Amino acid sequence: MQIHQIRNATIIITYNNKRFLIDPWLMPKDYMEGFEAGINSHIRQPRVELPIPVEEIVDVDAVILTHYHPDHWDEFAAKALNKNIPFFVQTEDDFNIIKNSGFNDVRIIKEVSDFAGIKLYKTDCQHGRREIIKPLCEQVGLPYDSMGIIFKSENEKTLYLAGDTIFCNEVKCALDKYKPDVVIVNACGAATVTGEKIIMDCNDIKTISDYIPNAIIIASHMDTVSHLTVTRDDIKNLKLNNVAVPGDDEILE
Repeated sequence: MQIHQIRNATIIITYNNKRFLIDPWLMPKDYMEGFEAGINSHIRQPRVELPIPVEEIVDVDAVILTHYHPDHWDEFAAKALNKNIPFFVQTEDDFNIIKNSGFNDVRIIKEVSDFAGIKLYKTDCQHGRREIIKPLCEQVGLPYDSMGIIFKSENEKTLYLAGDTIFCNEVKCALDKYKPDVVIVNACGAATVTGEKIIMDCNDIKTISDYIPNAIIIASHMDTVSHLTVTRDDIKNLKLNNVAVPGDDEILE
């Protein structure tokens, strides 16, 4: 297994010799405005450039879009990717969006999907507290739901890509059910203008580290969006033995 941190939530997971591109957000630095409903909306994003050429990023066997938000998918990815690549999504709405972008092999993960000897299990998320953030998403015209993914194969350790979520009962259930060896956590503590977090922060990292002390936790979705509240240095300063914080273009094996 290899985890190649590209930028933000965009990573390449090599699992059972297949390369999965996760949440390709490939626009250049400062291309879009900050999110109006988030803190620091005056800061343009992405805050940093892609660390490697787009052509290298899209050289993969499949794509997984955890949810259709504009910091996880963009027109640059739609243009750069092979239109016949297997493309996994979570809902009918996301299916239609990707289909309408010209992709021919779009697959909805309802519970579990098989790909090249790999089982992909869909897990639930809370992209911020549901009772607070879901109505806000509806007000600004964005979907609330996101998904996580469990990767399982006879030849690999179990990997849990938690997705855009806070630490919540849904995450606990996935940890208890699948007992992953490696967990990728989106952890920049992105927050709304009211300070309501929508993905994990330092406190959540501490909680998940204590909850699964024998697993390796990898902090992703760092140092890129306008509405972050946690940096890579903040997580490193926690000095948690089972937490890795890769930089952009860093590969973990």
